[in-house]
Amino acid sequence: MEQKVVVRFAPSPTGYLHVGGARTAIFNWLYARKTGGKFILRIEDTDTERSVEDAIGEILDGLRWMGLDWDQGPDFQSRHIGEHREAARKLLASGRAYKCFCSKEDLDRKRETARQNKETFRYDGTCRQLSPDEIAEKEASGLPFTVRLKVPDGSDGVRFTDAVYGTIEKKYADIEDFVIVRSNGQPLYMLSNAVDDIRDGVTHIIRGQDGLANTPKQILIYDALGAPLPVFAHMSLALDPNRAKISKRKHGEKVAVRYYREQGFLPWALVNFLVLLGWSTPESREIFSKEELISAFSFEGISRNNPVFDLRKDDPRFFTDPRALSINAHYLRTLPVEEIAPFVKEQLENAGIWDTAFEGEEREWFLKTTDLIRSRFQVTTDFVTLGRAYFSDDYPIDPKALRKNVLKHRELAEWLPVLANGITEMEEYGQASLEAICQAVPEESGMKPGVLMNGVRTILTGQAVGPGFFEILEILGPQTVADRLARAVTLFRPEDLPMIFSDGVK
Repeated sequence: MEQKVVVRFAPSPTGYLHVGGARTAIFNWLYARKTGGKFILRIEDTDTERSVEDAIGEILDGLRWMGLDWDQGPDFQSRHIGEHREAARKLLASGRAYKCFCSKEDLDRKRETARQNKETFRYDGTCRQLSPDEIAEKEASGLPFTVRLKVPDGSDGVRFTDAVYGTIEKKYADIEDFVIVRSNGQPLYMLSNAVDDIRDGVTHIIRGQDGLANTPKQILIYDALGAPLPVFAHMSLALDPNRAKISKRKHGEKVAVRYYREQGFLPWALVNFLVLLGWSTPESREIFSKEELISAFSFEGISRNNPVFDLRKDDPRFFTDPRALSINAHYLRTLPVEEIAPFVKEQLENAGIWDTAFEGEEREWFLKTTDLIRSRFQVTTDFVTLGRAYFSDDYPIDPKALRKNVLKHRELAEWLPVLANGITEMEEYGQASLEAICQAVPEESGMKPGVLMNGVRTILTGQAVGPGFFEILEILGPQTVADRLARAVTLFRPEDLPMIFSDGVK
């Protein structure tokens, strides 16, 4: 019977979930779903000096937001520290590990000697051959000790096949006897991680390329504990434009999943984009539904070349890769409006312009309006900026559009109130009656119809472009349209012009 696939995502709670970690989670989740396997979430929280309590909640929220559901967990590595120590005791008892009493000062001196001789420092095994009596004497004197794994002697080495990078080999002579337990009794990541993976039955370890260097050491631990090896698959790393690894410390909030949520990216759009960083199909396809991506995913599609996650400082969305915004815009414009409505609501709430009526008697209007204006938008924050006038009477008017379409045509100051009165007096408010009055006003005033329509659009929405003119009038309704047109005469007052052009547009 074929063994069920088990994978895990094991972040350290040292801060927010960043796009590099999210990408690792995505690849693991996809493989689990592709194979019908299990996706485990484990929080590696044994580094108490670096762990941040709030980070755990943010990691879980980020995964949930992206739709990356897990089948087991969240488990916490710190709860299993007894198992990690017991594994170290077994390794000591079997002779596969030994106690090292070398002090930090001793090791520093040896490290400095190697540096002066232009040699790579490796622990020389000073304590490897200590007799039982010598060990007992040192312990009796209270000397602190670490526990080191005993790397096999000989000319052979560790050899394994990575699912992405192929055959990897490292000679035993190039691997020092490495520490698996600190002098304070704290097991190190190398041991704890292996013990947890063995306990959880992890069959495939999918992680970043930076874990490749440690894999031979982890394989030695598996071998020493008599456990079967998992399949290793190392992903290329997403780098910044300077070819440096993306990090929280260097790049800050710009690489947080939370940041892109706040900037208006839809969950699956971000997943779709991130998986394309270092993975592709033979036909170079870019848009995938959840089901399509699960079906298409494979290790063969993972590139060995490190992709660039480009961050542009002069763009509030920080992407120069056009795929990011185009993918998000695709989903924003094509998903059923009911699916994007919660994310639009989130942005309107953040901006303080959400009306609870949009969930009640005006629900249908809210969905219809969202559907009408989304065709030109790329992110959900556009509903707050470009689309603010549809949800609030407190909205800015684009200065360039105001000057070109309104203030340049001072005859509008006379005829906008006429249009407002006509709309107020309409017996039936609809496209036919709106077309009639918008034709009558230009005929009476001698104004070109385009001047009237462009001016009205700018006044009503704050923008020079948008949905169809009469669609705007219908969706806003007669009262809002009439009120806004009547107030628009104040735009022509000379005392208001400095305020209107305070952004420097002339």
